[in-house]
Amino acid sequence: MARIRGGVPTALGILFLLMLWETGAQALSGSYILAAPSEVSGWLMQNASLLGRAAGETLGNAAWGFLAGNLAAVALAGIALAWPSSQRPVMGLALLVFCLPLVATGPILRVLLGPGNGPQIWLAALAVYYTTLIPLMVGLRAAPSVWLDLVQSYGRGRWAELVYIRARASLPYLFAGLQIAAPAAFLGAMVGEFTGAERGMGVLTVRFLRAMDVPAIWALASVAAAISIIAYAAIGWLAERVLQDKPPVILAPPAAGPASSVTRVVLRAAVIGGLALLFWWGAMELLGLNRFFAKRPGDVWGALFLAPDAAQTRETLGAALAETAIFVLPGYLAGLALGAGLAVLLILIPALASVAMPVAVALRSVPIVTTAPLIVLALGRGALGTVVLVAVMVFFPTFVACLHGLKQGPGQIMDVFDSYAAGPLRRLIHVRIPAMLPAFFAAARMSVPAAILAVTVVEWLATGRGVGSLMALSASLSDYDMLWASVVAVALLTVLCHAAVAVLEQRVLSVYAAEQVGR
Repeated sequence: MARIRGGVPTALGILFLLMLWETGAQALSGSYILAAPSEVSGWLMQNASLLGRAAGETLGNAAWGFLAGNLAAVALAGIALAWPSSQRPVMGLALLVFCLPLVATGPILRVLLGPGNGPQIWLAALAVYYTTLIPLMVGLRAAPSVWLDLVQSYGRGRWAELVYIRARASLPYLFAGLQIAAPAAFLGAMVGEFTGAERGMGVLTVRFLRAMDVPAIWALASVAAAISIIAYAAIGWLAERVLQDKPPVILAPPAAGPASSVTRVVLRAAVIGGLALLFWWGAMELLGLNRFFAKRPGDVWGALFLAPDAAQTRETLGAALAETAIFVLPGYLAGLALGAGLAVLLILIPALASVAMPVAVALRSVPIVTTAPLIVLALGRGALGTVVLVAVMVFFPTFVACLHGLKQGPGQIMDVFDSYAAGPLRRLIHVRIPAMLPAFFAAARMSVPAAILAVTVVEWLATGRGVGSLMALSASLSDYDMLWASVVAVALLTVLCHAAVAVLEQRVLSVYAAEQVGR
């Protein structure tokens, strides 16, 4: 009975959103932007069989990618913690791979893997492994130093720390990463289907976008959102049953030793870059891939600096990259602010969750490849439409991470505040926000590639400008020199932005969460 009463506000919130949606669709009738729920439900009933087969295909690919990507994240985190000297190369290579834009890697994987479900599963896995790896690494470090000292006092090593202390401490962050990953896996699978698959919701999306069948597009978006919301809720349900203990007080000494010098940072970056180039070249040679489409590092270098048209290639790529970069920062900052702000609001006013949570999950669950053209149609091909879509992509991981972070306020300290009858605002300022900072910066780092992905997808599907459009055009013209050069340029831009966020994170967390720094 209590469970039923608890679900009433959520049901009322969803009903309110449906009424708002219906009203908005009626107001925009004839604009080919928004279909009403009544139109969507009618389309779904008429095409249930077609949509069921497509959803099953995409869901299967997304599930395999979700499983593979998250297993890879757990394995990488285990390696990084068990052998600390490998942590920076592992994290650096993981970041570089995650920075590869799906817009470009999709066609490349299609060429490499051929027909079938391989590209969809690979893209789903690539879309999720980093969004789980970053929160997981934060959680593995979020252990009180006295617990680790106790393990060491019994003569146990890093493996015992990892299994008995860090793995348990990481569970709240792992569940947050899995909730963020669930919609991302579906998005990755749909992007893979965009690249030439025969079946799936991505294939239907391409068909209906070309036909401007708005009810069909919103039906696809609704089904994709429903699947992602169910996955998100299921992971949340499991987390509630596993995470029964109050968060511990985490006390850790400041990181020992001075900060890394510029020389060491540059040397470290050079080593990681060298490993990435070696991995890239080795994979191509090992698989014996044709140089026509599988370019090596030397081919990209030649196209950019040695070929007769190298200057024109650099000029074209530079202009496209500048068009892309200008939209990233405002959308990224807006998404961070909205995500963290809504998480704080829900902590202060929990009753809002019944309305805000479905909207928050749906905003990220509706694949951007489905809604990007419609949002650009509504807001225009200028800065506003692109910035809004970037903000939407950044908003969800920030919101989920911050919400979990705000709940990590140490139980003993919260009990002290209870004894002094401290209000929610004081708890928020003095306990919850400091406890949230590691999760916030984890979200800020993982959102950098997401923001650039959003811009390139919008450029690819709607605006026809920037490096996203350039990559799509290069793939269609089989201009693989330009395509691979674009991939490298986007990856480098993402790494630079990520490094800037990491520097800020180190400075802030060295004060508020020393256990996250220098371990």
